[in-house]
Amino acid sequence: MNNIKVGMIGYKFMGKAHSHAYRDLPLFFPNTVHPEMKVICGRNPEGVKEAAKQFGWEEYTTEWKELIQRDDIDLIDINAPSDVHKEITIAAAKAGKHVFCEKPLALTLEDSIEMLEVVEAAGVKHMVGFNYRFAPAVMLAKKLIDEGKLGDIYHYRAWFLQDWLIDPNFPLAWRLQKEIAGSGSHGDLGAHLIDLAHYLIGDMTEVIGMSETFIKQRPITTGTSGLSAGGSNENAEKGEVTVDDATLFLTRFANGALGSFEATRYAAGHRCTNSFEINGSKGSVIFDFERMNELQVYFTDDRDDVQGFRRVLATDPAHAFAENWWPPGHTIGYEHTFIHEVVELMEAFKEDRQPVPNFRDGVKCQQVLEAVDRSIEKRQWIKVSDV
Repeated sequence: MNNIKVGMIGYKFMGKAHSHAYRDLPLFFPNTVHPEMKVICGRNPEGVKEAAKQFGWEEYTTEWKELIQRDDIDLIDINAPSDVHKEITIAAAKAGKHVFCEKPLALTLEDSIEMLEVVEAAGVKHMVGFNYRFAPAVMLAKKLIDEGKLGDIYHYRAWFLQDWLIDPNFPLAWRLQKEIAGSGSHGDLGAHLIDLAHYLIGDMTEVIGMSETFIKQRPITTGTSGLSAGGSNENAEKGEVTVDDATLFLTRFANGALGSFEATRYAAGHRCTNSFEINGSKGSVIFDFERMNELQVYFTDDRDDVQGFRRVLATDPAHAFAENWWPPGHTIGYEHTFIHEVVELMEAFKEDRQPVPNFRDGVKCQQVLEAVDRSIEKRQWIKVSDV
């Protein structure tokens, strides 16, 4: 199998990111399976037509049900809003199509489990879009942990801070409506934090959390794109915000480590501060996505006179994916995490295995999200296994 023919459903923020990945992959990773950009799908005829032209897709359509039945499509890429993930995934898998679905996998744990069961029964490949795993500096942190360089892990602290909702007149975008998005900062930003914790540290056993919605009503929007929206003014008709604006929770990991997590869209001055710190018996690491090529590393066995955090620039050929890019010190950006993600997916086709992270990881993430929700509702510790 030299090429995978892709049909993509969704064409805005994530649609652009995925399209860029498909287009650039063959240029920098010539020895893997190549994605073929066949058809892009969206609800707005003019919008999806323009996206097809801009992004480089061969065709466009507004009918996703017809798209998944086409014989010339191997993979369905779903980056439409969260409320349609389940329906499209199940239909695509039953039609024998492989599925690449953005996070969160579904609106509920029950739905995500059903999606996993269907793709496994269909025997198709399935992947969930946790792109932050694929930053080389994050993969270096994983390598150091797996090699025992940090020793026993004691603490995991994670925070994802944004500020795009600070303006109370920002419109009521779909990400602020529970029936479409499933949740707010918790499911949008917190899902990434949870997946990174699973990837780096392992399973969580129990959680306790709290959340808040600071602005209860917002102007009804006339249109949204990515993290922007239009049609707002202070005199516009307003609608209810039905998701959280900020969620914090504590956890215990199965390996004995303690964890803390914070996700908010109200941290003024923070555009995309997706960070974690890990403390172990032999050392620590710190990562901040706003400096995504760097990992701060500390080892306790350094000589006393040179101890301290060192900045490791993860751009040398020794680091994951780096030899396919630029000379050492020539950094990469956000879009490259999606390219690396698609490389993993294409390599899974080449090696005839499931890519990672897949729907099992998506279900595990959803389980923690719902355990935190239940904890907030009951104001008590909740065992993840009880959800």
